[in-house]
Amino acid sequence: MTMPFYVAPEQLVRDKAEFARKGIARGRAIVAVEYGGGVLLMAENPSTALHKISEMYDRVAFAGVGRYNEFEILRKGGIRHADLMGYLYSRADVTAMGLATAYAETLGRIFSHEMKPYEVEILVVELGDDGEDANRLFRITYDGTLYDDRRVAAIGGKAEAMAEALKKVWREGMTLAEAVAVAKGSFQTAEGRKPEGWEAAVLERGNGRRAFRRLTAADLSDPPE
Repeated sequence: MTMPFYVAPEQLVRDKAEFARKGIARGRAIVAVEYGGGVLLMAENPSTALHKISEMYDRVAFAGVGRYNEFEILRKGGIRHADLMGYLYSRADVTAMGLATAYAETLGRIFSHEMKPYEVEILVVELGDDGEDANRLFRITYDGTLYDDRRVAAIGGKAEAMAEALKKVWREGMTLAEAVAVAKGSFQTAEGRKPEGWEAAVLERGNGRRAFRRLTAADLSDPPE
């Protein structure tokens, strides 16, 4: 009779965490930057078909890094959850906090009970009604840990370096063009190279109930000197 293979629980948790972190580190990062008119989300993404940033609900956006198929499952599940909440109760009951908590519970359960954790980090952003202090930036890691960030946030391979670069130059009341320039600078500082392509969107006041808007190449072009 063969003996069952045994791994100490703490070693199993460490191995799972290392596995997930390595997968996420291979992904290109995403940053969120508050500016005077809303929140900018920007990613290095050479693909024009596979989006890492998307609308979730009226004033809520989603961004994911890591394995595309895994964060796409989470994105679609979050949209279904938001639609159901809005239908059963009211549109005002759909919040980034509620969605981020649901994601944290899901990722924590997968990390604890499944052999392979999800190799993803996600960002849930909500545009507030009363200026920058009312915006919400929630970052959720592969093990379900939930972070409530302020002003700027970053997920993905070089997230820590990008967040530090953003915090040094962020200032209140920036224009969208200034926020785009700050976000581009954080990528170049952290990566040490020019990105291969951009994907960007904003949650913007003045866009009506649906605040989400994708940015065009013209929005992301450098201003003339």
